[in-house]
Amino acid sequence: MPATTPPKGYPKWFVQPKLHALALFAFSFILYANTLGHGFALDDAIVIYDNMFVQEGLSGISGILSKDTFFGFFKEEGKAALVAGGRYRPFTLILFTIERAFFGSSPAVGHLFNTLYYGLTTVMLYLLALQLFRPENSRVKAYFIALATAMLFAAHPIHTEVVANIKGRDEILAMLGSLAALYCSLRAYREKKPVLHIAAALLFFIALMSKENAIMFLFITPLAYYFFTTARAGQIAANSAVLLLPAVAFLFIRFSVLGFGLGEPPMEMMNNPFVKVAGGAYLPFTAHEWLATVIYSLGKYLQLLVLPITLTHDYYPRQVGVMTFADPAALLSLLAYLALGSYALLKLPRKAPMSFAILFYLVTLAIVSNLFFPVGTHLAERLLFMPSAGFCLALAILGYRLASRNTGKGKAPAFAKTRTALGAIALASLMFGARTIARNPVWADNYTLFTTDVKHSPNSAKLRNAVGGELITRSVEVAAPEQKTRMLREAIGHLQKAISIHPNYKNAYLLLGNAYNYLQEYEPSIANYQQALSIDPNYRDAQQNLGITYKDAGKYYGEKLGQIDQAIDYLKEADKLIPGTYEVVRLLGVAHGIKGQSELAVQYFSRATELAPENASAWFDLGTAYYNLGDAARGEAYRQKALQIDPDFLNNRGQ
Repeated sequence: MPATTPPKGYPKWFVQPKLHALALFAFSFILYANTLGHGFALDDAIVIYDNMFVQEGLSGISGILSKDTFFGFFKEEGKAALVAGGRYRPFTLILFTIERAFFGSSPAVGHLFNTLYYGLTTVMLYLLALQLFRPENSRVKAYFIALATAMLFAAHPIHTEVVANIKGRDEILAMLGSLAALYCSLRAYREKKPVLHIAAALLFFIALMSKENAIMFLFITPLAYYFFTTARAGQIAANSAVLLLPAVAFLFIRFSVLGFGLGEPPMEMMNNPFVKVAGGAYLPFTAHEWLATVIYSLGKYLQLLVLPITLTHDYYPRQVGVMTFADPAALLSLLAYLALGSYALLKLPRKAPMSFAILFYLVTLAIVSNLFFPVGTHLAERLLFMPSAGFCLALAILGYRLASRNTGKGKAPAFAKTRTALGAIALASLMFGARTIARNPVWADNYTLFTTDVKHSPNSAKLRNAVGGELITRSVEVAAPEQKTRMLREAIGHLQKAISIHPNYKNAYLLLGNAYNYLQEYEPSIANYQQALSIDPNYRDAQQNLGITYKDAGKYYGEKLGQIDQAIDYLKEADKLIPGTYEVVRLLGVAHGIKGQSELAVQYFSRATELAPENASAWFDLGTAYYNLGDAARGEAYRQKALQIDPDFLNNRGQ
């Protein structure tokens, strides 16, 4: 879009769209430049470094296209569809795969591309706003609103989860593709260039393949035509229908891969926040509780847009409690949304831009609101990424109204008024930007993110569990015993809090078992694994870790405490849970040998040689057991076999 001659009294820069676009891109990039040195965090594991298809490289693209987005991480159909309806977002995973093929598994590259795509999204929002308000109709109004909207959008701190977390690429590209599709569609209509309709369709298809919420632009597009063009109903329908074609294609592919229907929401609190635990059983919310909780969450979104001071990535149960309309916050939220909806509808016949801004917000929020189907969490800051554009547009329109007060109808306000209003918008953007820059370092890695946000989401069982797990992982890398113990005790505190919030949280019990194991407190470790298995008898991780803990306990009680009978009891339990484990069988042989039960020792050491036929120690131990049984010939034969396998065995054994 070329620059135009500035209105009387206005500086030339005010009507320089290329300059504006460049400045907005640079502003967006600078705001997130401090993420370029960050590592992976949060759900990056699911879509990048622990996703088998992405890690396979270009050969994994066929798997990405033919499976649920989460399949490459969970590697099981059931687990991949933990959230009702599943997820099909192949385009961003394909980009991650290509990046890995060319640049390796570098988080810096992922953060760089996120920042670049975000800058493009800000510019595209600016260009779309110019296309909506059209400088040829009112240069001052168009440039003011476009510039103000894009500045506010670029700086808003609510976007940090999307941009600072590489996985947020799906939100960015869904938004970028949707805005670009609408921009091309409007230009195709106004400039009579059908080729731009083809571009719009392709861009919208990319947006949909990035994330499903782009589909709400099927409603935004006709609204944009209604508010900002003179098109008749038939023309609006015809031009909007161009985007219907890629939507149908996407839905056909999605349903072919994931099946039709959304399925039943899971009855597990960490995957469906609208269930509660009572008497050890999961119960759904009542209709009243469900609606009040949803409405309260929508009010929280408004608060985060207006005052994005305290931010957190986690609003899982019970950070948002079980609400009723007796709660003032839920009632206030209901009144706020009724007011917004009423205003938008009342101003709809007059084609008021503020009505469009409100409807943009409400329509794009609807798909992630939990009103129509569950999204897996009460709310999330990343889910405000697309709706926030409507909020920023509304603020920009209000800013222009202030600038044009007491100005004659159809006349542009004096530059002094425009400068003051735009300065206020710029100041708000700078304040938002400062909060954004301050928030970004929290996303450096999981440890920083979890330990920071748990202060703001103390009632989230999921976050308490995540902090506990991260502390356990970090403790393994710590050499100082005192520090290791301190970290494990802190982890236990978080995990116990998670269980107090969610009594059936099997993963929290698993992690508690791990923490107590590392502390060599085997009885509580065993008890927590058993509790996890009582919740889910097929919980393989708990079965495996319980077996390992029985083994560790057996070794500890035998070697450290000299309690051989207790050691044997533990080791036998380990042998049931993790059969065929060489170390368990060897320790059972040692324990029975110490007790003088040589026949049993021979049996276990014989099994050990079957499990590890190339292990010299297994044969030597078997030989020793035969010596103790009084069979010196066989004892010597097996010891010689050990020396044949490893001639330096005796020297190494003595070291």
